[in-house]
Amino acid sequence: MKLITKAIAKKVPPLRGQENLSIESTLAYVKLFTPDSNWTWYITEMDPDTGECFGLVCGLERELGSFLLSELEAVRGPLGLPIERDRYFDPTTVNLCK
Repeated sequence: MKLITKAIAKKVPPLRGQENLSIESTLAYVKLFTPDSNWTWYITEMDPDTGECFGLVCGLERELGSFLLSELEAVRGPLGLPIERDRYFDPTTVNLCK
């Protein structure tokens, strides 16, 4: 499965597109996760040309930061499974993401 389709990329705001919003107002548009681990990435903004994303990363800690889709596509979990996109995720505010 492709992590981000062109249709999804069109819905996600550009980088710094939500920087003036509070965490209660900032929307996460995409949820990516490792099915064999406890890491999750919520994309709030992205540059579709470079694959650079900004959002909430939940792993050892919960933090806002930048990441590249190309790096996530290369990652495999402990059982060798690739990162997947949650196809049933509806955009939600970052403060509600777990």
